[in-house]
Amino acid sequence: MSKIAIIGAGPCGLSMLRAFEHLEAKDEKIPEIVCFDKQENWGGLWNYSWRTGSDQYGDPVPNSMYRYLWSNGPKECLEFADYSFDEHFGKPIPSFPPREVLFDYIIGRVNQGNIKSKIKFNTRVTNTTFKNNKFEISYQDKANNKILKDSFDYVVVSSGHFSVPFIPEYKGMNTFPGRIMHSHDFRDAEEFRNKNVIVLGSSYSAEDVALQCNKYGAKSVTIGYRNNAMGFKWPKGMKEVHYLDRLEGKKAIFKDGTEQEADVIILCTGYLHHFPFLEESLQLKTHNRLYPPKLYKGVVWQDNHKLLYLGMQDQFHTFNMFDCQAWYARDIIMGKIKMPKEDEIEKDINKWVSMEEKLENPDQMIDFQTEYTKELHSMSDYPKIDFELIRENFKEWEHHKVEDILTYRNKSFPSPVTGSVAPVHHTPWEKAMDDSMKTFLNK
Repeated sequence: MSKIAIIGAGPCGLSMLRAFEHLEAKDEKIPEIVCFDKQENWGGLWNYSWRTGSDQYGDPVPNSMYRYLWSNGPKECLEFADYSFDEHFGKPIPSFPPREVLFDYIIGRVNQGNIKSKIKFNTRVTNTTFKNNKFEISYQDKANNKILKDSFDYVVVSSGHFSVPFIPEYKGMNTFPGRIMHSHDFRDAEEFRNKNVIVLGSSYSAEDVALQCNKYGAKSVTIGYRNNAMGFKWPKGMKEVHYLDRLEGKKAIFKDGTEQEADVIILCTGYLHHFPFLEESLQLKTHNRLYPPKLYKGVVWQDNHKLLYLGMQDQFHTFNMFDCQAWYARDIIMGKIKMPKEDEIEKDINKWVSMEEKLENPDQMIDFQTEYTKELHSMSDYPKIDFELIRENFKEWEHHKVEDILTYRNKSFPSPVTGSVAPVHHTPWEKAMDDSMKTFLNK
């Protein structure tokens, strides 16, 4: 029987483990599986840690999660087909839960069987090579500082791509008297109460970090965008201006001539796809995009079909897309799905990449990723889920954000799994300062 390595026990790695658990439940013999995770707990990005920089073993901290983070998309869009929110919580819950609630849901699905016994925690993969039709993985047992080796027939890379920050430099940073940080190290908006905050970026992290700082009492929040403004109707105390030109003392000077006093600069400048634990010939090289090149069906490495990547796309769809990828990857490993000839693989990748390059707006991007996920879904026995409803939910959510960026989290959506409609949360998001699960579920 073959042997599989899974690198990472976040949502993607757990999807992979869950996919095999479904086969086991049907009394099918599954391969030996070893999952490696650097952290001491599962859940990947959804783990909150106060740590930034390095952990106690000198390993870079992968966590980018902060306190008071609430889901920035409807939970109904990321629901697991085989484990609904209603099943986990015993009742419908509001559509935009805080981190602790989502973490509880993710872990609830994998807690019942023997999945955890397959994971080596506090274990860092240091190198992966491929020779003689086998992968050799070197890994460090961090607690005992031992390097060990093992060989595998398949490797699934599920290490995510939101843990190695991209940190640009701007003129005047060296002499800026305030704090400069990447959003990867952002932990608590309370720190910036009564401060003038500059947020650089125009993606989800810039949007949410800026709103958090405003919500928890920042004196002012100025967002600097590079190419396209987010263009929302920002609340009082917030503005969006064209990108940072330079810093002069405590003053931030922007390309459009805006000058703003600054106490802190938060770089929401994105993350790198970074795989130092793979030899170069196995490394995916891409920026953050909806269809990275060289991955057949967004999963199978074109140059070596025993190497599979999960969740490497820029994402509207998340947990249930990762599931569809994992179920598909499982069936490739099990020999239930046969890989086509090289020229067909090339043609299929090129088809998706060229469609992706023509996308112009969020609605088109949602359609693109929905079609991709539906195709994968049709190729495996992943349980029934209404991706058409998810598509509608995403588009409605985008329009809610344009209507009012402060209130979109107060809306409710129908479940693509059970059909139940979420109740409206007891407290509007902008007034909900307590993000604990107890308060969210019980009031």
